Amino acid sequence: MATEHGPVAAVLLAAGASTRMGTNKLLLDVAGVPMVRRTAEVLLAAGCDPLCVVTGHDGARVRAALDGLPCRFAESPDPTGPTSASLHAGLRALPPEARATVVLLADMVHVTPAMVRALCDADRAGTAPLQVSRYGDVLAPPLLFRRALWPELLAWHGEGCGKAVVRAHAAEAGMHDWPIAALQDIDTPVDYAALRG
Repeated sequence: MATEHGPVAAVLLAAGASTRMGTNKLLLDVAGVPMVRRTAEVLLAAGCDPLCVVTGHDGARVRAALDGLPCRFAESPDPTGPTSASLHAGLRALPPEARATVVLLADMVHVTPAMVRALCDADRAGTAPLQVSRYGDVLAPPLLFRRALWPELLAWHGEGCGKAVVRAHAAEAGMHDWPIAALQDIDTPVDYAALRG
């Protein structure tokens, strides 16, 4: 049974087909490791436990890229559909004792363990049902949702990481401001070349 002292889990969304990249971007090298492994290591370094990685497109190769890390896996029932299908699969794979979960997209390579830890620390210290990252005017992952909000996430369908739920509870959320550059994800060969350069 989840309590306020239970662990903060993480759901890493890694099911997409990388259509704009032309190859599976999550397997591309970032600082010496596959992109998906880099973001998984960020969540683990921040203390999230357990970490559930949601796979879909090219799932076997994505799981192989995470070999040796303490991950559990869920399979998206609709990896080419809206993000909500992957998020729902991840939430359903988490254990009952988890009191909250951090949600992150696997291509957000500029997110750091310190950013994730800030959300977790604020959750432990306060009563807000969610902790939200803010980049200028944009609300985006990493996001932390307490278990009380999971039914709303499971009832929501669409793109983004629970955008409607974040909007509905923004007034009571803990907000964490990060540099706009940290929001840059890697969608195209041009994005990847800029990252490498």
